[in-house]
Amino acid sequence: MRLYLSSYRLGASAARLKKLLRGARRAAVIQNALDFIPVEARHSYEANIYDPKAELDDWGIEAEELDLRRYFGKPDALEKALAVFDLVWAVGGNAFLLRRAMRESGFDRILPELLRADAIVYGGFSAGAVVAAPSLDGINIMDDPRQLAPGYDESVIWDGLGLVDFSIVPHYRSAHDEAEAAEKTVGFFEEARMPFQPLRDGEVIIVEGRNVTLLPVLPEAMRHSA
Repeated sequence: MRLYLSSYRLGASAARLKKLLRGARRAAVIQNALDFIPVEARHSYEANIYDPKAELDDWGIEAEELDLRRYFGKPDALEKALAVFDLVWAVGGNAFLLRRAMRESGFDRILPELLRADAIVYGGFSAGAVVAAPSLDGINIMDDPRQLAPGYDESVIWDGLGLVDFSIVPHYRSAHDEAEAAEKTVGFFEEARMPFQPLRDGEVIIVEGRNVTLLPVLPEAMRHSA
């Protein structure tokens, strides 16, 4: 199993993502965590502020969007669509909405099989990293569990994908709007005595087989050679 879980965007260790890909370069970008935002606003943000596909392209990774809504109730079609990609990259937004999309499309059943076969890399940041945990308990401090978008089931899904055996708290002690909520979430996990890993923006968790590594923020001069 190969995972690249970041607090914010690609983080400060994108060269390690390229190593995980072992020369492969086709990525499916999942942005369903943002489906509660109007389409026009999303397009404007991508054009003027941040486009995850462009960020991946800067690292030589050819990316295209894969909208899980097109596969709601069609897991066989999604499995065929995923077969051509080397990386799945899930962006931030609302973790509960992303988790709904993964359940309704069958992604949460297909991905573990692909990971066990070492046929794909799963990566993501913020919400995309959070859903890799066993549970979304505590993440409701940061994200609204009942945030919906057209076409989604109202039921809240509290179980995560279970790709790692601990919860993840992004934006911890970072210059981010959610830093205060992240601090409260860490307090929740500490009080509940649940295993968790806080991530500052720039930090990344790498999983290769049974090896789990936390990559700190590297000096700028070292990032492209790491």
